[in-house]
Amino acid sequence: MNSKSSKPKHIIIIMDGNGRWAEQNGLSRSAGHKAGVKTLRNLIEHAIQLELTTITVYAFSRENWQRPKKEVQLLLELFISSIESEVKDLHENNIKLNFIGETDKFSGKLKKSMHESELLTSGNSKLTLNIALNYSGRWDIHHALLSIIDEVVSQKISVKEIDEELINKKLSLADYDEPDLLIRTGGEKRLSNYLLWQIAYTELYFTDVLWPDFNPNQFNLALEWYAKRQRRFGKTSKQIEKNENA
Repeated sequence: MNSKSSKPKHIIIIMDGNGRWAEQNGLSRSAGHKAGVKTLRNLIEHAIQLELTTITVYAFSRENWQRPKKEVQLLLELFISSIESEVKDLHENNIKLNFIGETDKFSGKLKKSMHESELLTSGNSKLTLNIALNYSGRWDIHHALLSIIDEVVSQKISVKEIDEELINKKLSLADYDEPDLLIRTGGEKRLSNYLLWQIAYTELYFTDVLWPDFNPNQFNLALEWYAKRQRRFGKTSKQIEKNENA
Protein backbone atom coordinates (compact mmCIF):
# COMPACT_ATOMS: atom_id res chain seq x y z
CA MET A 1 0.00 0.00 0.00
CA ASN A 2 1.05 3.58 -0.63
CA SER A 3 -0.21 4.59 2.79
CA LYS A 4 2.06 7.55 3.47
CA SER A 5 1.63 9.23 0.08
CA SER A 6 -1.79 8.13 -1.16
CA LYS A 7 -2.46 11.54 -2.76
CA PRO A 8 -0.20 12.29 -5.75
CA LYS A 9 1.51 15.68 -5.63
CA HIS A 10 1.89 15.88 -9.41
CA ILE A 11 -0.43 14.23 -11.94
CA ILE A 12 0.32 14.26 -15.66
CA ILE A 13 -2.32 13.40 -18.26
CA ILE A 14 -2.31 12.34 -21.89
CA MET A 15 -5.78 13.41 -23.01
CA ASP A 16 -6.36 10.88 -25.77
CA GLY A 17 -9.53 9.97 -27.65
CA ASN A 18 -11.25 13.23 -28.62
CA GLY A 19 -11.36 12.37 -32.31
CA ARG A 20 -12.56 8.80 -31.80
CA TRP A 21 -15.20 9.99 -29.35
CA ALA A 22 -16.49 12.45 -31.97
CA GLU A 23 -16.58 9.78 -34.67
CA GLN A 24 -18.46 7.37 -32.40
CA ASN A 25 -21.02 10.06 -31.71
CA GLY A 26 -21.40 11.17 -35.33
CA LEU A 27 -19.75 14.52 -34.70
CA SER A 28 -16.85 16.43 -36.23
CA ARG A 29 -13.39 16.00 -34.76
CA SER A 30 -13.46 19.66 -33.72
CA ALA A 31 -16.56 18.90 -31.64
CA GLY A 32 -14.57 16.17 -29.94
CA HIS A 33 -11.78 18.59 -29.07
CA LYS A 34 -14.32 21.07 -27.66
CA ALA A 35 -15.81 18.28 -25.54
CA GLY A 36 -12.28 17.53 -24.35
CA VAL A 37 -11.88 21.12 -23.11
CA LYS A 38 -15.09 20.73 -21.10
CA THR A 39 -13.74 17.50 -19.59
CA LEU A 40 -10.54 19.25 -18.54
CA ARG A 41 -12.54 22.05 -16.93
CA ASN A 42 -14.59 19.55 -14.93
CA LEU A 43 -11.46 17.66 -13.91
CA ILE A 44 -9.76 20.82 -12.66
CA GLU A 45 -12.82 21.71 -10.58
CA HIS A 46 -12.75 18.21 -9.09
CA ALA A 47 -9.01 18.42 -8.46
CA ILE A 48 -9.53 21.62 -6.46
CA GLN A 49 -12.10 19.85 -4.29
CA LEU A 50 -9.59 17.06 -3.69
CA GLU A 51 -6.90 19.63 -2.82
CA LEU A 52 -4.50 18.39 -5.48
CA THR A 53 -1.64 20.76 -6.24
CA THR A 54 -0.15 20.20 -9.71
CA ILE A 55 -1.59 18.83 -12.97
CA THR A 56 0.24 18.78 -16.30
CA VAL A 57 -1.70 17.96 -19.46
CA TYR A 58 -0.44 17.04 -22.94
CA ALA A 59 -2.51 19.29 -25.19
CA PHE A 60 -0.45 19.37 -28.42
CA SER A 61 2.70 17.45 -29.25
CA ARG A 62 5.32 18.40 -31.79
CA GLU A 63 4.20 15.38 -33.79
CA ASN A 64 0.62 16.72 -33.96
CA TRP A 65 1.68 19.13 -36.71
CA GLN A 66 1.50 16.08 -38.99
CA ARG A 67 -2.28 15.92 -38.62
CA PRO A 68 -4.53 17.35 -41.38
CA LYS A 69 -3.93 21.09 -41.69
CA LYS A 70 -7.60 21.89 -41.11
CA GLU A 71 -7.65 20.00 -37.82
CA VAL A 72 -4.41 21.63 -36.65
CA GLN A 73 -5.82 25.07 -37.47
CA LEU A 74 -9.02 24.31 -35.56
CA LEU A 75 -6.98 23.10 -32.59
CA LEU A 76 -4.87 26.26 -32.51
CA GLU A 77 -7.99 28.42 -32.72
CA LEU A 78 -9.53 26.38 -29.91
CA PHE A 79 -6.46 26.97 -27.75
CA ILE A 80 -6.85 30.73 -28.16
CA SER A 81 -10.59 30.78 -27.46
CA SER A 82 -10.27 28.39 -24.53
CA ILE A 83 -7.51 30.40 -22.89
CA GLU A 84 -9.43 33.64 -23.30
CA SER A 85 -12.71 32.16 -22.00
CA GLU A 86 -11.27 30.16 -19.10
CA VAL A 87 -8.45 32.27 -17.70
CA LYS A 88 -10.75 34.54 -15.67
CA ASP A 89 -12.34 31.58 -13.88
CA LEU A 90 -8.94 29.99 -13.35
CA HIS A 91 -7.67 33.20 -11.79
CA GLU A 92 -10.73 33.60 -9.56
CA ASN A 93 -10.19 30.05 -8.32
CA ASN A 94 -6.54 30.80 -7.43
CA ILE A 95 -5.16 28.54 -10.19
CA LYS A 96 -1.78 29.22 -11.74
CA LEU A 97 -1.52 28.60 -15.49
CA ASN A 98 1.81 27.67 -17.05
CA PHE A 99 2.76 26.61 -20.58
CA ILE A 100 5.66 24.37 -21.54
CA GLY A 101 7.02 23.40 -24.94
CA GLU A 102 8.45 25.11 -28.00
CA THR A 103 5.84 27.84 -27.84
CA ASP A 104 7.71 30.31 -30.05
CA LYS A 105 6.42 28.33 -33.05
CA PHE A 106 2.87 29.59 -32.50
CA SER A 107 1.15 32.67 -33.91
CA GLY A 108 1.57 36.04 -32.26
CA LYS A 109 -2.07 35.98 -31.14
CA LEU A 110 -1.72 32.63 -29.38
CA LYS A 111 1.60 33.59 -27.79
CA LYS A 112 0.02 36.83 -26.54
CA SER A 113 -2.90 34.94 -24.97
CA MET A 114 -0.54 32.48 -23.31
CA HIS A 115 1.75 35.19 -21.95
CA GLU A 116 -1.11 37.31 -20.60
CA SER A 117 -2.76 34.34 -18.90
CA GLU A 118 0.52 33.30 -17.28
CA LEU A 119 1.09 36.86 -16.10
CA LEU A 120 -2.43 37.19 -14.68
CA THR A 121 -2.29 33.92 -12.74
CA SER A 122 1.39 33.96 -11.75
CA GLY A 123 0.70 34.71 -8.09
CA ASN A 124 -1.94 32.01 -7.60
CA SER A 125 -1.21 29.07 -5.35
CA LYS A 126 -4.15 26.67 -4.94
CA LEU A 127 -3.34 24.53 -7.98
CA THR A 128 -0.92 24.76 -10.90
CA LEU A 129 -2.12 23.72 -14.34
CA ASN A 130 0.76 23.14 -16.74
CA ILE A 131 -0.25 22.83 -20.39
CA ALA A 132 2.21 21.18 -22.78
CA LEU A 133 1.93 22.76 -26.24
CA ASN A 134 4.24 21.85 -29.12
CA TYR A 135 6.05 19.69 -26.59
CA SER A 136 8.02 16.46 -26.79
CA GLY A 137 10.20 14.70 -24.26
CA ARG A 138 13.08 14.41 -26.71
CA TRP A 139 12.89 18.14 -27.49
CA ASP A 140 12.92 18.87 -23.75
CA ILE A 141 16.11 16.85 -23.19
CA HIS A 142 17.75 18.25 -26.33
CA HIS A 143 16.90 21.81 -25.29
CA ALA A 144 18.36 21.18 -21.82
CA LEU A 145 21.58 19.77 -23.24
CA LEU A 146 22.02 22.72 -25.61
CA SER A 147 21.71 25.06 -22.64
CA ILE A 148 24.34 23.09 -20.73
CA ILE A 149 26.69 23.00 -23.74
CA ASP A 150 26.37 26.78 -24.06
CA GLU A 151 27.38 27.21 -20.42
CA VAL A 152 30.37 24.90 -20.88
CA VAL A 153 31.51 26.76 -24.02
CA SER A 154 31.16 30.12 -22.25
CA GLN A 155 33.09 28.62 -19.31
CA LYS A 156 30.30 29.26 -16.81
CA ILE A 157 30.56 25.61 -15.77
CA SER A 158 33.01 22.75 -16.36
CA VAL A 159 32.19 19.37 -17.86
CA LYS A 160 32.74 17.81 -14.44
CA GLU A 161 29.80 19.80 -13.08
CA ILE A 162 27.34 18.12 -15.45
CA ASP A 163 25.21 15.65 -13.52
CA GLU A 164 21.56 14.54 -13.33
CA GLU A 165 20.67 17.39 -11.00
CA LEU A 166 21.94 19.97 -13.47
CA ILE A 167 20.03 18.37 -16.34
CA ASN A 168 16.89 18.37 -14.19
CA LYS A 169 17.28 22.10 -13.61
CA LYS A 170 17.34 22.76 -17.36
CA LEU A 171 14.19 20.76 -18.17
CA SER A 172 10.62 21.93 -18.38
CA LEU A 173 8.87 21.62 -15.00
CA ALA A 174 12.19 21.92 -13.16
CA ASP A 175 10.39 23.89 -10.45
CA TYR A 176 7.86 21.14 -9.77
CA ASP A 177 7.88 17.73 -8.10
CA GLU A 178 8.55 14.85 -10.46
CA PRO A 179 5.28 13.29 -11.65
CA ASP A 180 3.75 10.73 -9.31
CA LEU A 181 0.98 9.52 -11.58
CA LEU A 182 0.50 9.47 -15.35
CA ILE A 183 -3.03 8.97 -16.64
CA ARG A 184 -3.58 8.11 -20.29
CA THR A 185 -7.10 7.82 -21.64
CA GLY A 186 -8.24 6.32 -24.94
CA GLY A 187 -6.90 2.79 -24.64
CA GLU A 188 -3.37 3.30 -25.97
CA LYS A 189 -0.52 2.08 -23.78
CA ARG A 190 2.43 4.22 -24.77
CA LEU A 191 4.10 7.41 -23.60
CA SER A 192 4.02 9.29 -26.92
CA ASN A 193 7.19 11.25 -26.22
CA TYR A 194 5.79 12.86 -23.06
CA LEU A 195 8.07 14.02 -20.23
CA LEU A 196 10.44 11.12 -20.90
CA TRP A 197 13.13 12.16 -18.42
CA GLN A 198 10.73 13.16 -15.67
CA ILE A 199 8.67 9.95 -15.52
CA ALA A 200 11.48 7.57 -14.53
CA TYR A 201 9.51 6.45 -11.45
CA THR A 202 6.01 7.63 -12.32
CA GLU A 203 3.11 5.21 -11.85
CA LEU A 204 1.40 4.60 -15.20
CA TYR A 205 -2.40 4.33 -15.36
CA PHE A 206 -4.02 3.42 -18.68
CA THR A 207 -7.76 3.38 -19.30
CA ASP A 208 -9.89 2.59 -22.35
CA VAL A 209 -12.20 5.50 -21.53
CA LEU A 210 -12.02 8.20 -24.21
CA TRP A 211 -11.03 11.61 -22.88
CA PRO A 212 -14.43 13.36 -23.27
CA ASP A 213 -15.97 10.56 -21.16
CA PHE A 214 -13.31 10.79 -18.45
CA ASN A 215 -15.49 12.20 -15.69
CA PRO A 216 -14.69 12.79 -11.98
CA ASN A 217 -15.69 9.20 -11.14
CA GLN A 218 -13.14 7.92 -13.67
CA PHE A 219 -10.57 10.26 -12.16
CA ASN A 220 -11.33 8.88 -8.71
CA LEU A 221 -10.71 5.34 -9.99
CA ALA A 222 -7.25 6.39 -11.14
CA LEU A 223 -6.50 7.96 -7.76
CA GLU A 224 -7.75 4.86 -5.93
CA TRP A 225 -5.50 2.69 -8.12
CA TYR A 226 -2.56 4.97 -7.33
CA ALA A 227 -3.23 4.80 -3.59
CA LYS A 228 -2.80 1.02 -3.71
CA ARG A 229 0.58 1.18 -5.42
CA GLN A 230 3.74 0.60 -3.43
CA ARG A 231 6.33 3.05 -4.72
CA ARG A 232 9.71 1.47 -4.07
CA PHE A 233 12.15 3.61 -6.10
CA GLY A 234 14.57 0.67 -6.39
CA LYS A 235 14.16 -0.53 -2.81
CA THR A 236 12.56 -3.77 -1.66
CA SER A 237 9.03 -4.09 -0.30
CA LYS A 238 10.39 -4.97 3.13
CA GLN A 239 12.47 -1.78 3.23
CA ILE A 240 9.46 0.33 2.34
CA GLU A 241 7.23 -1.38 4.89
CA LYS A 242 9.89 -0.97 7.57
CA ASN A 243 10.15 2.76 6.88
CA GLU A 244 6.37 3.16 6.90
CA ASN A 245 6.11 1.40 10.26
CA ALA A 246 8.98 3.34 11.81
